[in-house]
Amino acid sequence: MATDQVPPIAEEMPTVEPEPARVRVDEKPAPADAKGYRQPEVDVEALRVLLDGRYREVRDLVRANLAEHAGILLDVEDMSTADFRERVKDVVVMMAETGQTGMGFPEEYGGGGDIGASIAAFETLAFGDLSVLVKVGVQFGLFGGAILQLGTKTHHDAHLADLVTGRTMGCFAMTESGHGSNVQALGTTATYDAEAEEFVITTPDDASRKDYIGNAAAHAELAAVFAQLEVDGVGHGVHAFVVPIRDGGRVLDGVRIEDCGPKMGLNGVDNGRIWFDGVRVPRTALLNQFAEVTPEGRYLSPIDNPNKRFFTMLGTLVQGRVCVGGAGINAAKVALTIATRYAARRRQFEATSPDEEQLLLDYGMHQRRLLPLVARTYALHFAQEVVAGQLHEVFSGPGPTEEGNDEHARRMLESRAAGTKALGTWHATRTIQECREACGGAGYISKNRFAALKADTDVFTSFEGDNHVLLQLVAKGLLTDYAGEFEDMDQLGMARFVAGLAVETVVERTAVHKLVQSVRDLLPGGDTWDQEAGLLDPNYQLAMLRFREEHMIGGVARRLKRGIDQKMNPGAVFSRVQDHVIAAARAHTERLVLEAFVARTAALPDGDLKVALNLLCDLHALTTIEADRAWFMEHGRLSSARSKAISREINSLCRKIRPLAVDLVDAFGVPEEMLRSEELIG
Repeated sequence: MATDQVPPIAEEMPTVEPEPARVRVDEKPAPADAKGYRQPEVDVEALRVLLDGRYREVRDLVRANLAEHAGILLDVEDMSTADFRERVKDVVVMMAETGQTGMGFPEEYGGGGDIGASIAAFETLAFGDLSVLVKVGVQFGLFGGAILQLGTKTHHDAHLADLVTGRTMGCFAMTESGHGSNVQALGTTATYDAEAEEFVITTPDDASRKDYIGNAAAHAELAAVFAQLEVDGVGHGVHAFVVPIRDGGRVLDGVRIEDCGPKMGLNGVDNGRIWFDGVRVPRTALLNQFAEVTPEGRYLSPIDNPNKRFFTMLGTLVQGRVCVGGAGINAAKVALTIATRYAARRRQFEATSPDEEQLLLDYGMHQRRLLPLVARTYALHFAQEVVAGQLHEVFSGPGPTEEGNDEHARRMLESRAAGTKALGTWHATRTIQECREACGGAGYISKNRFAALKADTDVFTSFEGDNHVLLQLVAKGLLTDYAGEFEDMDQLGMARFVAGLAVETVVERTAVHKLVQSVRDLLPGGDTWDQEAGLLDPNYQLAMLRFREEHMIGGVARRLKRGIDQKMNPGAVFSRVQDHVIAAARAHTERLVLEAFVARTAALPDGDLKVALNLLCDLHALTTIEADRAWFMEHGRLSSARSKAISREINSLCRKIRPLAVDLVDAFGVPEEMLRSEELIG
């Protein structure tokens, strides 16, 4: 497990213009209620095809592999830690033989040459044992991604074919005990010895030891080591090196490895700590996509600015962040499938009939607990679909130093990946806990999967970027709009930069300002649009989230400016508004998630599937507004009467979705073998 930092940017999304009302055209007329509403029917297979998208065959391959190795879900409970680690490694290597783990690598090295396919495969792997998922992520995403994205043909020829098949196991040695998310401050050094034409890798103190490194404790033979490059006494910042750490299972001289020991979860992954004591590697060990050291000791780079070089380098590793976000969302799907199917068959109390106890899912509170989470999972699925598509497009084009490179598109991707990862992994943590509780004592039994889901996904909120740090970076991009000075700005520089602008300038430079104005034109009521528009009008829902985002961005800018104008210490000013900064970034990302959902449903042909997804979209939008109703009321955009109306509408939507609930979770396509939970779901 490793943490890398990638700077996000303000997103520029076009205004979504969906249909003004949720209208359904019936192909199979059903009885209507007093208001003319007809219950749609969900074609589970058609919905699964929609959710699987263009990579349906890839996802089905992974599902088949998961079913074949379903026994690993039992092994984690029966084996020792050492034996289970070997079992996980064996499953990963066997999956590599099917081609599913190497889809993002070039075809000439045994890969599939399709980055989008690799994301789809990894996300789907989250339906199964998550130690396997993380082992795959470390080997092929982090270690393999570093070789592929930071290395050149020499490194590709030397390593890619073997790592794609699993013949060579590697690790991604970035995170350090004392530096965590602050990658620029890493303590490990790589000093160039021109006479020997070698780099000397050294861990100067315990704070600089590599920590939490997946694959390190038992299996890795090579490490992609991130260290401060020093040439002739001059520091050039963090660079990556390929460093051998084992040979035939024996730890090499100068390398010390320690097992991190038992963890909350993911104990099939051998996380370890690494120290280097003057380990020498050849000059060619430098992954030299963005910098080179000549034999005589000259430092060369196509990117002159060291900060820009650093962020460009880490920006190439954004795939790991996208993958973790998608994995979290898919783990939530497993929990929801189990809990929803259980609630549709488990009875408790004679609530409506003296002869039969009532199904859990027929209780309004149980609907309130589960169905908004189903809706949010769909919303995040479509938001993840957007960011995965952007990743495929950007990384299938010119590299960051090549002619034709779209730097703006890369920054958009980095921002969206950071925000979606944060919301997706927080959603997984919340959803799995709620689903466990919704299954009562039965949810506490290991074979019903919640124990492993809770333990194994908990760290998702921390690795590949701590979620609060990621949202802080999103906000930095929103406030500065990635000005020319952006790469040189730390938190203090950002505070000073924002304070130097008129607040109106900060707001007007963000995409959301234009979006708010355009969407208001689609709503009735003029300045009272928030009172006149229908609650189920997607333009009203979007306008509310866009208004909140714009207002929060402006508020942060005002507070930063006021503090700087009062001659306060910039660091103290930023610290005081940090909660506001995070809230603005979260509001920004939640707006993007809703836009993705609205756009996806608007593009569907009329019919039952569109009606069902519109119900979910409405439920997601209104529960998002309801969850922050205090803010909307404080800022004059939600009256108490309208707030109550939103709650009533949410309850009504839950009742409409209740007959569809099992079909909606079955459409996630979680293999039956991955659910276990026979006593819960039958």
